[in-house]
Amino acid sequence: MYSFDSRVRYSEVDSRGHITLPSIIDYFQDCSSFQSEELGVGIDYLMEQGLIWVLSSWQIEINRYPQMGEKIAVSTWPYGFKGFFGYRNFTMEDGNGELLAYANSIWTLLDLRKGKPARLPSKMQEAYQLSPQLPMECESRKVAFPEEMEGREPFPVHKYHIDTNQHVNNGKYISMAQEYLPSGFRTGKMRAEYRKAAVYENMIFPFVAGDQEKITVKLADGEGKPYAIIELEEKK
Repeated sequence: MYSFDSRVRYSEVDSRGHITLPSIIDYFQDCSSFQSEELGVGIDYLMEQGLIWVLSSWQIEINRYPQMGEKIAVSTWPYGFKGFFGYRNFTMEDGNGELLAYANSIWTLLDLRKGKPARLPSKMQEAYQLSPQLPMECESRKVAFPEEMEGREPFPVHKYHIDTNQHVNNGKYISMAQEYLPSGFRTGKMRAEYRKAAVYENMIFPFVAGDQEKITVKLADGEGKPYAIIELEEKK
């Protein structure tokens, strides 16, 4: 397990002073990146090997959104590898150890030279110490979407959407999807499935369906093929 302590920054909160869902995702991503860097299998190692980790799916559950200035502890650990898939949990706790948010994620290791999934090199298998899976109800990595969805105004991928893999960072798709939430909607559960990577200057065609309790957003290319499908459930 890898953990780090922080405080909720002003730049990470919404208009009500609570941390945003994209900020929670950023903390989770940063935590896994910090662990990989510390173990010597981070960005530089992956580039040397011609490999990248690509997120296949998120399932994030929010118990409570901490406020600006609150102390938090973020943790992550891999709990399994199967073929080219990696399975990883995340938690965010407050200063008293209260569980604020937790997540299950599935990652795919890709060989950039071949453009195909790759098995874990022995160095990576030895570096990561597996821990028990977080006891949570894990749903399918596939996110279903209704046949009939309302198309919205398309928009381009901007430079600020792009990460070191030269495609849209997985967290940016969530920020895009949140634009279609009803006023006052507060997410208690988020699922995301990533189908293919959008790159700079691609056009994103959004499709939206749902009600006050659950919204599904498909972010697609010009042919309607999804880059990502995001499901957001209202916090109960």
